[in-house]
Amino acid sequence: MNKVSVIIKREYVTRVRKKSFIIMTLLAPVFMASMVVLPTLLMLNKDKQFKKIAVVGDGAVVFKNAITNTKDAEYVYLDNVDMNDLKKNFQQAGYYGILYISPEVSTTPNAIQLFSKNQPPIDLLEHIESSLEKEIERQKLLGYNIKDLDDILKSIRTKVSVQTIKIDDSGKATETSTGIAMAVAYIGGFLMYMLVFMFGAQVMRGVIEEKTSRVVEVIVSSVKPVQLMMGKILGIALVGLTQFLIWIFLTAAIVGVVKTTVLKKSSVGVVTQMIPQSVMADNQLQQTTGTTSANKPAEVNPQLAEVSKMFDNAMNQDWLLIITSFIFYFITGYLLYASIFAAIGSAVDNETETQQFMLPVTIPIILGLFVAMGTMQNPESSISFWFSMIPLTSPIVMMARIPFGVPYWQIAVSMVIMIITFLAFVWMAAKVYRTGILMYGKKSSWKEIWKWLRYSG
Repeated sequence: MNKVSVIIKREYVTRVRKKSFIIMTLLAPVFMASMVVLPTLLMLNKDKQFKKIAVVGDGAVVFKNAITNTKDAEYVYLDNVDMNDLKKNFQQAGYYGILYISPEVSTTPNAIQLFSKNQPPIDLLEHIESSLEKEIERQKLLGYNIKDLDDILKSIRTKVSVQTIKIDDSGKATETSTGIAMAVAYIGGFLMYMLVFMFGAQVMRGVIEEKTSRVVEVIVSSVKPVQLMMGKILGIALVGLTQFLIWIFLTAAIVGVVKTTVLKKSSVGVVTQMIPQSVMADNQLQQTTGTTSANKPAEVNPQLAEVSKMFDNAMNQDWLLIITSFIFYFITGYLLYASIFAAIGSAVDNETETQQFMLPVTIPIILGLFVAMGTMQNPESSISFWFSMIPLTSPIVMMARIPFGVPYWQIAVSMVIMIITFLAFVWMAAKVYRTGILMYGKKSSWKEIWKWLRYSG
């Protein structure tokens, strides 16, 4: 056991001192934090360019003033203009683009065209589409000669937003977010795939390097081949675990700094804000009933409130279970695949020969990644369940299921199966390793490896 610890220490110290380890350790948290922070910053700092849009076409007269101006865009309705001339000179005239409304817009959904030099932002298109849809519906209702139609439409206009509440076995209710759960599932599944494959491949390359350089012949004179294999696997496992723990702390620190600085700065000094129509209507009602401004609650930036709520929902995730499960599945999944990679490395003389063995190994882990992507849409499907139990795919698929809530008995069963399987794979890999590590000049095959597994000497 002392010899194994020496090998573990050698593998660990050698790899953590490499520049590649330090660079990856520092850059990965920035990348992971940016996946959370960048959407927030983009939401709070949208395009500030004011857009003046010319609205033309035979149907534009009917829809005059239907598209309301916003703080970012103004819609100018033009009559008796030549469309071809306007297309050539609209930028010189100070317009961002041309919105053409065809007379068939009420029957043909794509009868509206927006001409511009740049790709317009999605919120601009959504505002145009929703405004015209409401106006078309209003004009169709006018055909029924309904009295006070505009007042009726204003009074029934309602916005609905579904807030998901998760109730545990004790009856405790917690606000959650399906979007946050999907993001955590994606990051967890993809990170598991990347780490297991990356560190497992490092084991294979390390074994091949020692074998081709004949260093292994010197090492096995002092330690058993199985001890050498386990020392290498466990040493690299500690490297991966160290890197993962550093990533957790650095990512949490970066997100925390952004939340306490960027969000607070964004909430100070906001004078003109986009307030939902329902809120504006409530404020106008309070003013007409004599409510003073001193008694009115402070206006809230809806974008900032949404971002703050997103952070709160993210914190409501069961991070203890997620992190603990990730560490367990990383260690067991890594040991399972690393033992396979070590056996492959011992059976070949160079990396070129590994190609014939890699396909059966990579298919399950890639298949697990694809199932994990589908799991985000339907985490309770039978396919997701069974792939979270199969040891070759469970580390990835289970990490994609846990953010959505998985019964503890399923996690326990998956973990037990995982432990039994990786112990069996380590035992089989050790039998292959002790035979193949000292064999040179003979091209191995699956048939040859099967003979090594049955060899009892």
